[in-house]
Amino acid sequence: MREFFKYVFATVVGIVISTFVLGFLFFVILIGFVSSLGDSEPIAVKNRSVLYLDLDQMITERTPDNSLAGIPVIGGDEDKTIGFYDVIKALKKAKDDDNIEAVFIDVSAPQAGMATMLEIRNAIIDFKKSKKPVIAYGEVYAQGAYYLASAASKVYLNPQGALEFKGFSSELTFFKGTLDKVGIEAQIIRVGNYKSAVEPFINTKMSDYNRQQVTAYVSGLYQTFLKGISESRNISVDTLFNLANDYKIRQPKDALTYKMVDALKYKDEVLDELKSITGKDKESTVNSVSINDYIKTLPAETTSASKDKIAVVYANGDIVGGEGSDQQIGSERISRAIRKARLDDNVKAIVLRVNSGGGSALASDVIWREIILSKKVKPVIASFGDVAASGGYYIGCAADSIFVQPNTITGSIGVFGIIPNMQNLLTNKIGLTFDGVKTGKYADIMSINRPLTPGERFIIQNDVNHVYDTFIGRVADGRKKTKAQVDSIGGGHVWIGTDAVRIGLADRLGSFTDAIKAAAKKAKVSDYRLVEYPEKIDRLKNLLSSAKKDIMVSYTKKELGENYMIYKKMQEAIVNSGIQARMDYELTIK
Repeated sequence: MREFFKYVFATVVGIVISTFVLGFLFFVILIGFVSSLGDSEPIAVKNRSVLYLDLDQMITERTPDNSLAGIPVIGGDEDKTIGFYDVIKALKKAKDDDNIEAVFIDVSAPQAGMATMLEIRNAIIDFKKSKKPVIAYGEVYAQGAYYLASAASKVYLNPQGALEFKGFSSELTFFKGTLDKVGIEAQIIRVGNYKSAVEPFINTKMSDYNRQQVTAYVSGLYQTFLKGISESRNISVDTLFNLANDYKIRQPKDALTYKMVDALKYKDEVLDELKSITGKDKESTVNSVSINDYIKTLPAETTSASKDKIAVVYANGDIVGGEGSDQQIGSERISRAIRKARLDDNVKAIVLRVNSGGGSALASDVIWREIILSKKVKPVIASFGDVAASGGYYIGCAADSIFVQPNTITGSIGVFGIIPNMQNLLTNKIGLTFDGVKTGKYADIMSINRPLTPGERFIIQNDVNHVYDTFIGRVADGRKKTKAQVDSIGGGHVWIGTDAVRIGLADRLGSFTDAIKAAAKKAKVSDYRLVEYPEKIDRLKNLLSSAKKDIMVSYTKKELGENYMIYKKMQEAIVNSGIQARMDYELTIK
């Protein structure tokens, strides 16, 4: 009886605590919502203002709904986030805005992919055509930061700061040793020598195939990086290569000597220069507007009187079955968005914006089907961002035309499956044993408490082969090639954008804006408005359902620090079920 009351008491306490937490969250949200009602005044840009371009914030595909901005949420991310296309549109508007006198770039360590940075960099270069100055200042420039800053009219570095310029390196983490120690065997079924997503679980170092392809695409990314800086700073690519190779930029004065920066200045000196540009005396304050506020002054995409529309469907993140989230490509949510655009007669063309390393092969095929149906009734153009590989390539391969940036990562046409065998961990290490009955020889196929039998492995390999054959068939149909031709450039091989165009996996190098213009041209419309799909998930509605998960993620990140990504990858490998069309790994360039 005592045990009974103990459990009853524990249950009651748990209910009370849960109710208190939910009530507290609701109270915080309510207070934040009420306080935000007074913050809806329109943004007024003063005469002779400086546009403050903060490029250290998270730069994503779309600017998220900020209805909860400023509301303290346990485990929430307080960092600012902005969509790359909003930055591009803002710079385009500022170019002709008489109230904007100059742009000030603040960047040290941008949180964006290489192709995204190229889009923004090109927008900065385009802004300079207005003859308005662009000033970049940093106490520290990481390599990505300098890539962006180098597009400015003037680049300044703190006299005691640092400019990182050392070349690119890409590093993989291998988990096999860890798995061996805990008693887990990763049983791999795959197609393609280059499909190296599985290598960290079965090897302790890179295979020759993988080393070859990683060397090729990292070198390609580096060439795009050097070429951009060379054109902006008027320094030859060879000179830049040697500066990095010999690690010549060690002190701020080295950056000045080799003309990587225009001057070494403290921030107050840079502010004085901005005051001079905007006609202020040294005792005055510079009129400025942040990029996050300035995008609120952009005209709505729906202001055009034309009934004709171009639909942009954003497909960003891991490809999963079901609804997914704003950070995932849920097959139900994205296919529904494409269908809605297809059935709307006023939508004259669709632009599929892909930024994904892939995921579920089945979910990829569900989305591919909607692209095929849409293509029959209106133009479909694909625009690939930082990554459109494996499943990310699958969903876009049927488009009428595919646009990539030179440093887009794409291809990786291949599939795999990972079935963990935890028998050693469960039985030999912690003493669990299993017994049961079954009505069929394969009723318990893919059980994780024992190794696969030869018969089971044969069946699963046939399934993986079938999915791969379907994959290369989809690509062959979309790209007007034979299966043999696709297989010769497939097998999991990863390509950069320039190579993708050369071998026929993409049609042309171009920006997101270029893709939109191409869609309008193919649809034969000149006056149109953009509509975005899918609708952003309401953060207020999603908050309570994700609060527990957010708290756990926040705590895990805090405890593991830089090792969180290793934990996340191992967790994904165990959790992901079904045959995967996924890129090899999360690319990190150092």
